[in-house]
Amino acid sequence: MSSTPFPPAVSSSRSSSSSIAPLTLLAGALIAGVACGASRPPVPFDPDQVHESGGHRFRLVTVADGLDHPWSLAFLPDGGMLVTERSGQLRLIQDGRLADAPVSGVPAVRVGDQGGLLDVVLHPDFTTNQLVYLSYSKPSADEASGTTAVVRGRLDGRALTDVEEIFEADAWAESMAHYGSRLAFDADGFLFVTVGDRQVPPAGDLEAHPAQRLSNHQGTVLRLHADGTVPADNPFVQRPGAKPEIWSYGHRSLQGLLVDPVTGDVWESEHGPQGGDELNLIRPGANYGWPVIGYGVNYGPERRPIHESSSRPGMEQPVRHWVPSIATSGLMRYAGDRFPNWQGNLFLGGMNGTTSLTRLVMDGTAVASEHAMLGTDLRVRDVRANAAGDIFLVLDDRAGAKGLVVRFAPVE
Repeated sequence: MSSTPFPPAVSSSRSSSSSIAPLTLLAGALIAGVACGASRPPVPFDPDQVHESGGHRFRLVTVADGLDHPWSLAFLPDGGMLVTERSGQLRLIQDGRLADAPVSGVPAVRVGDQGGLLDVVLHPDFTTNQLVYLSYSKPSADEASGTTAVVRGRLDGRALTDVEEIFEADAWAESMAHYGSRLAFDADGFLFVTVGDRQVPPAGDLEAHPAQRLSNHQGTVLRLHADGTVPADNPFVQRPGAKPEIWSYGHRSLQGLLVDPVTGDVWESEHGPQGGDELNLIRPGANYGWPVIGYGVNYGPERRPIHESSSRPGMEQPVRHWVPSIATSGLMRYAGDRFPNWQGNLFLGGMNGTTSLTRLVMDGTAVASEHAMLGTDLRVRDVRANAAGDIFLVLDDRAGAKGLVVRFAPVE
């Protein structure tokens, strides 16, 4: 599979990259086209195909199929898995089979386009409290609009009980797009939540776009206590008019999130418009620039510019960006022993129909090299590893005809 080396990373401030912008943008476009497989035609998913990357060979073994647009999964201590279906069902995989009936107790969701039941994570003390967290697109009373919300409930067999909403984003819109939403706990028990910009058009005064304003939750990474209350040390708690849950802002459509289990670093991946997908290292209080700065253009063959520029002092530079887009999704840092050559690598799902999974070799917080691992007609919605070091992918297609969970099986 193809790989691309990268030079040492520059400072994370946008201004520091402006001096190399012309060559970097050209090289970035060429790199993305080669390393991320944009020039390769999609091929049908083949479970018998042997893949190789970084010294490891593997096949994709189907764990469960027949799912309806699966979006995320979480591992249960007994070896089972919870899988969200965007259409609003929480499914249980146990003893190697998909349970016929969905888990009950899930709230009603606003289904359509990018909306539905989204992420699922377990509380860090799940073995004692049985708490499961779900993010979803919440409908208004008249179902004419929606926003991103988070609930939690106790898993009791095949039911969620004591379900309570712990967060509702101030991000209401008629749009069915850009809800986010990923969830991740850190080692201290804080819950991070992503909320998309709800696809508000970037036009006119770009600095007036909701993603650039702290008075709402659109285009943000949030930090909460496990019960949904606001930590006292969040960066904007004391700022009048600012939403105290905000940890970072200036994001677009955030569909990948992880807290590094080794370093505690928070990473996020998001969709650009036509080009300009980003991998970001999240810093508290930082502005990531959308839509004032970026690397994408408006949809359509005219490719009309959006941004004022690709850099501005005080706005963060992505660690990596892709032109053309790879349509980023789930994000994982591998720390297992099953594939030792990949330890410390970031894995990033893709949905552009050519590159389904990208592996990033890291040098600290810089990308040292990039490797396109899969190129199928299916989209990787999520990528996760269990405690044993097994890697799982959540796959679907645009038509909804295929939805499955697969596992990497090493090939000697």
